[in-house]
Amino acid sequence: MKKTALLLGATGLIGSNCLNYLLADDSYKLVKVITRRSLKRTHPKLKEYIIDFNQLEKPNVVFSCEDVFCCLGTTIKKAGSEENFRLVDFEYPLQTASLSLAAGAKQYLLVSSIGSDKNSRNFYLRVKGEVEDAISKLNFNSFLIFRPSLLLGARNEIRFAEKIGGAAAKILSPLFLGGLKKYKPIEAKDVAKAMVVLANQNQTGIKIIISDEIKKKTDE
Repeated sequence: MKKTALLLGATGLIGSNCLNYLLADDSYKLVKVITRRSLKRTHPKLKEYIIDFNQLEKPNVVFSCEDVFCCLGTTIKKAGSEENFRLVDFEYPLQTASLSLAAGAKQYLLVSSIGSDKNSRNFYLRVKGEVEDAISKLNFNSFLIFRPSLLLGARNEIRFAEKIGGAAAKILSPLFLGGLKKYKPIEAKDVAKAMVVLANQNQTGIKIIISDEIKKKTDE
């Protein structure tokens, strides 16, 4: 039976690629997108819901699906404060997880970050670890956590530090060997592809997929 997917963060680097893969995948009959602004895109399988993420209490029809793909994420600089960062990277993913589970969702796929740890002294990594931990307690049939390293790809907005870091990382890429492989930069489209591939493999339980393992999934 064909499935319905719910995608969060469709305008972002990973989310935009994930949307392309979901629309092209015959396993999905419908792709719902919750967004703050219109994607200005039409497709027979695409259903867009323009919603304020601060008012997520909506009828179940919005969250009714089999698979949830959460590609939400920001930076403290873009968010403007740690409080706003936490809203996007913790509160919104957890709220959508709870609402979609109540509406019958079976699987939740979350984009996190390499090094995420709820006990980390680093605020960014701690919040990432905390949201992983919180969603893991909701008891989805399948909860897949993707922890990519530095993301490569064309963004809608320019992040100077990431642009410089990405360029340097490409040059140094051959040096990421052995235990350093997991820190090798990864294309955002590969993360998105791995998410869709694994979503269709009848996963169960909680699984963490580290950056170098993500790349392997796209090569299978």
